[in-house]
Amino acid sequence: MPQTMTDEEIVRRTLLDKEVFSLLIERYEAKLMRYCERLGVGVLEDREDILQNAFVKAYKNLNSFDPTLTFSSWMYRITHNEVMNFFRFKRSRPQVILSEEGESLLTELRDEGSDTAAQSELRLSSEELAKAFAKLQPQYRDALILRFFEDRSYAEMSDILEVPVGTVSTLLYRAKREIRELLPELPLS
Repeated sequence: MPQTMTDEEIVRRTLLDKEVFSLLIERYEAKLMRYCERLGVGVLEDREDILQNAFVKAYKNLNSFDPTLTFSSWMYRITHNEVMNFFRFKRSRPQVILSEEGESLLTELRDEGSDTAAQSELRLSSEELAKAFAKLQPQYRDALILRFFEDRSYAEMSDILEVPVGTVSTLLYRAKREIRELLPELPLS
C-alpha cells in the first residue's frame, strides 16, 4: 500500500501519524544523497548531516507544505538550501563530482549536424566534465545538475531554485554556452 501512495498522500497521513514520514525518507534519501554529492558535498558524513537537517526542516514545516507544489520539488528545494548553507558556513567551494550520467548533457551540447561516427568516438571522462562544472558559476552548475543529472522539469527547477520558469530557460541557455567554452574538445556548432 505505501508504494502506491503519492508523496502528497503520505504528507497528509504524516500530519496524523508522525511515523509515516519514514516512508518519505526512504523514498528520497538515496536521490537527495546523490544530489548533494553532485552539488559538490564530497564527504559522506557532511551529506548525511545535510540530509538530516533537510528532513528535520521538512518534517517541522509539513503544515506549511503547499499542496499545489510537488513534494519532490519542495524537498529538493530544502536540500538545495541546506547545501548552500553548508558551503556558506564552511566558506568553501564545492568539489563537483559527476557520474557517467552526464551523457544527455554532452549529447545536447554536440552539434546535431556533425559526423555521428566522430561523436561516438568522443568520450569525455566524468572527471573532465566535473572540472568544467567546477568552473561554472554556481547558478549555472545547479541548473545543469537539476536538468541533466536529476532529470527535473523546468517547472520543478523553478520551484527548487525559486526563480521564474523563464529564468530557468535563461540559466540553462547560458550554462550550456559557458560549458561549451570550457569543453573545447567537443565538436560544437
